[in-house]
Amino acid sequence: MVDVVFVLLLFFMACAGQNIKERYLEIFLPSGQAATDASQVRTPIIVDIDGRGNVFVNNESKSAGEKDKELAQLAGFLKASVESSPEDPVIIRPAADTRHERVIDVLNACRLAKVKHLSFG
Repeated sequence: MVDVVFVLLLFFMACAGQNIKERYLEIFLPSGQAATDASQVRTPIIVDIDGRGNVFVNNESKSAGEKDKELAQLAGFLKASVESSPEDPVIIRPAADTRHERVIDVLNACRLAKVKHLSFG
């Protein structure tokens, strides 16, 4: 009986040292207040990629075809957008059957355009 209590005591002592404090996680939640200033309102740039690799920005084609690796039209559009309003977010929305290679091509175009706020949708 003493052996069982001793093993339980060791078990609880070992587990007590592994507690992770949640105070180290900093999560910033939205305030819930509407933006009153026009400069605070950000218009997202939606980049859609279909299953064949065609790239569309806000429903306008920005690729010369599925073999266009450089995506010069997309990079030029993003560069002009970033220069005019650098805080606008870019949201990449690939289709379920999009090849990962094409998503990397779009990410490379965003890198060339120096997009700061990028996310996936």
